[in-house]
Amino acid sequence: MMHTRFVKLQNMVTGTALSAFTGMLIASAIPASAAPPSTVTFSLFPNPAVVNCLARFPGDSSRPPFANVTVTRGTQNDTLTLTLGNIKPGLNFDLFTVERSFFLTGGAKDPHFTNFGLGWYQSDVHANEDGAGVVTVKTILLDQIFGLDQDVPALNATTKATTHHTFHVGFWFNNPQNAVPCGFDATKPTPFNGEQKAGPLAMMSRPRPTGLGPLCSNPNTATHPASCNP
Repeated sequence: MMHTRFVKLQNMVTGTALSAFTGMLIASAIPASAAPPSTVTFSLFPNPAVVNCLARFPGDSSRPPFANVTVTRGTQNDTLTLTLGNIKPGLNFDLFTVERSFFLTGGAKDPHFTNFGLGWYQSDVHANEDGAGVVTVKTILLDQIFGLDQDVPALNATTKATTHHTFHVGFWFNNPQNAVPCGFDATKPTPFNGEQKAGPLAMMSRPRPTGLGPLCSNPNTATHPASCNP
């Protein structure tokens, strides 16, 4: 009798262990969803129309103006660091996150571009006597940055207001006169500074292959067009 109980108990334990082992195999066969990255890096690219007014070394392809962005995810907000170099010394700019880029992924201007959509004023930017600069911004950035306008009709039945994600980063000449030598009409300023009388776009991010801006680190390609997982 004791032997029979032991065999039954042994079978129960073995069966439990086998079930657990089988469950582990099944679980390991299912790919876990990748967590969004904690840090995102990308570059901004010059507006070809005004690059000679932006560059410290106009026409020197070995020393072009550059701007690199690093965004680190935080628990309450994120930290963006913009680093500039080879910029004409003393220039001032205004940094925005915007809804749309006028670049295509490969770098050409988007032939269907009409405007930048919603824009958020994030910071002033200054190029020092060496043509360099660093700016740090702390706010909601990765995957969840959006503007909300409750005066505009909702996009769908589940949304109470129209939301606009600003997944692109760009900066504009603060002084329109700085871009006049490149053909900019200073009598027609853009609204991209505190006085809403700025110059043209200086540098901007390009879309990722998903079509989304680089501040979307967790794209959902199951939707058409691609959306961003918050």
